[in-house]
Amino acid sequence: MHARLRGPAWAVATTVTLGVLLLAAAPATADPGNGQGPVPAGIVVRKVDNLPPDFASGVDVSTVLAEEASGVVYRDADGRPTDLFTLLKASGVNYVRVRVWNDPYDTAGHGYGGGTVDIDKAVQIGRRATAAGLHLLVDFHYSDFWADPSKQRAPKAWAGYSVAQTVAAVGAYTAASLQKLKAAGVDVGMVQVGNETNNGVAGVTGWPAMSQVFSAGSAAVRAVFPQALVALHFTNPEKAGFYSTAAAQLAANHVDYDVFASSYYPYWHGTLDNLTAVLKQVADTYGKKVMVAETSWDYTLADGDGFPNTVNASTATDQYPASVQGQANEVRDVIQAVANVGAAGIGVFYWEPAWVPVGPPSALQHNIALWQSTGSGWATSYAGSYDPDAAGIAYGGSAWDNQAMFDATGRALPSLSVFRYVRTGATAPRAVYTVQHVTAAVDEGTPVSLPTTVQVTYNTGAVKAEPVTWSDALQWISGPGTYTIPGSTHSGTQVSATVTVTAPNYVVNPSFEQSDLSMWQLTGTGASIKWTSDASDGHEALAFWAAQPYAFTLTQHVTGVPAGAYTLTATGQGGSLGARDSVLLAATTTAGTTTARFALTGWQQWSHPSVPVQVGADGAVTVTVTGSLSAGAWGAVDDVRLVRAHPTVDRTALKALVDRATAVDQARCTPPTARALQRAIEIGQVVLQAQSPAGDVVDRAQQVLTAALDGVRPLGGGR
Repeated sequence: MHARLRGPAWAVATTVTLGVLLLAAAPATADPGNGQGPVPAGIVVRKVDNLPPDFASGVDVSTVLAEEASGVVYRDADGRPTDLFTLLKASGVNYVRVRVWNDPYDTAGHGYGGGTVDIDKAVQIGRRATAAGLHLLVDFHYSDFWADPSKQRAPKAWAGYSVAQTVAAVGAYTAASLQKLKAAGVDVGMVQVGNETNNGVAGVTGWPAMSQVFSAGSAAVRAVFPQALVALHFTNPEKAGFYSTAAAQLAANHVDYDVFASSYYPYWHGTLDNLTAVLKQVADTYGKKVMVAETSWDYTLADGDGFPNTVNASTATDQYPASVQGQANEVRDVIQAVANVGAAGIGVFYWEPAWVPVGPPSALQHNIALWQSTGSGWATSYAGSYDPDAAGIAYGGSAWDNQAMFDATGRALPSLSVFRYVRTGATAPRAVYTVQHVTAAVDEGTPVSLPTTVQVTYNTGAVKAEPVTWSDALQWISGPGTYTIPGSTHSGTQVSATVTVTAPNYVVNPSFEQSDLSMWQLTGTGASIKWTSDASDGHEALAFWAAQPYAFTLTQHVTGVPAGAYTLTATGQGGSLGARDSVLLAATTTAGTTTARFALTGWQQWSHPSVPVQVGADGAVTVTVTGSLSAGAWGAVDDVRLVRAHPTVDRTALKALVDRATAVDQARCTPPTARALQRAIEIGQVVLQAQSPAGDVVDRAQQVLTAALDGVRPLGGGR
């Protein structure tokens, strides 16, 4: 069957890894600074230019105590059990960062998770870091659990405080906590006054009030550790003008600090050139030191513990491959970006490289028990009593295990040594780093063609265009869906293409990206169509939040829709909803009104409500999004789609045949029958990827699989 589609035939998009591959980089050069040239290693790393000797090469290992309490054993690259901090030192790390929560426990003493790190546990971590010869960066969240731009919840003990009371509490708490670290002999080199404080700190909002909190924390640091650097921490460097505005506000409010710190995750935070530029602007204008307080990259897209990862196959981006070498390359490039600021660029910290699985996905129930008892997961069920949003991830494991610098068994990956290699360079044998991934995004009804060559990149930096042969499963595309089409280069390298077939959408400006919004009517309060990092498609979305109860309605009257059955969908995320709050998606036609509710359970917990719609002869549909929400509830709605419904075809038998065929060991089959079986599997998988394939396509795919299974012949004869 030839796939009939509408739109551009194909487009080159991302790069993907082939398992654990080597780093694409120019060959490492000799190091004239110390006389040591590039060292042999399992990865290729270019030496970082202009890296000062005292540059902070740091890691945040706040979950280490909870991990060890869960039975995790850290091992060096040879598999030998070792102390984590000793291994970090040997890998070129010179700084450890630890977050501190005021009181991460419920009234019964149950920990909230995420390491459940209070100041007493921070002291334990600080002692071990100091004993290993590492400095400590203390990261005060001024909260009892996670603090980030979406939430800066005051600690339980400070609930209801005025700004003046909060300022006094921050000063006293910071001083008392630092005194504990000082009494324990911990080498505190830097203190962070707040964590990702874009929109607030310690429950306080607004620059004048926030600045008072920053100043109180800073004064406490100066009093207890006068030689320590005071850092303020923000994120979203990709937001035009935000860092310059934040630095100007801090200056206008006379906040005393040394370091303007940024989070930088390539998935979300723009380009490295922009990172350098915005940090350099702050450094040059205000005379501040700058650094990256958090960064990371995934070495695999596989889940290690049965709890979904923040970055996975559906959320990953393509700046680097998901490999050990991609991870090392990301760290090296971020270090270079900060060094490019000049003398003011003082460090980079990798976030939670030691947060590994406490057990495999097959041991999920055992893992859950450990996460609950030790706090080694993202959150325990007890956290919901303090942070209602945490209830959505109760019993959460590590959502970060695929971004660790240790494998699932606790063994150090070669990328852990990137902190050492950036000073010398590192070499490795020539190998493939990435293979160009091809995408085609087309409308239903147009033929799909794929390119005849793909680019293969090697760790030497060489790029070669290699001819590629695509599976004829491409011809089995049947209607809307996202399809993976396998292929192979002439040298035997496996490649893939992603073909997205989209049904025509009758909603105009469905993702709000066009500047003309006249087709949408928005009434009520608390909601606006604007640029937001919470958008699911593009940068614009219907975003909503208010400090008091509020309600809104978004409407579009769609006309010219051919009569028939349709489906209305949208994508949303949000949180902090009250028991009676609701955000609804609805469609109204002559047949009546149908609705579906958005399930808004947390940040990036995407909700996809679906509404069946019967369009009459008048071709008119009224699409609405309505919200009735309590104070503090927030969220965003995006990508509103009205598409023709396709009849559902039962694919149970087809899936069973694909599973049966996949279970066959092709290495034990004769080559011709193995090839026929693999072709049948690829066809079956493509048909299963269709949203609603045609019935005859499903039938023919089943016939191909049945014939291939019946034709299997083992090596050596027989059946």
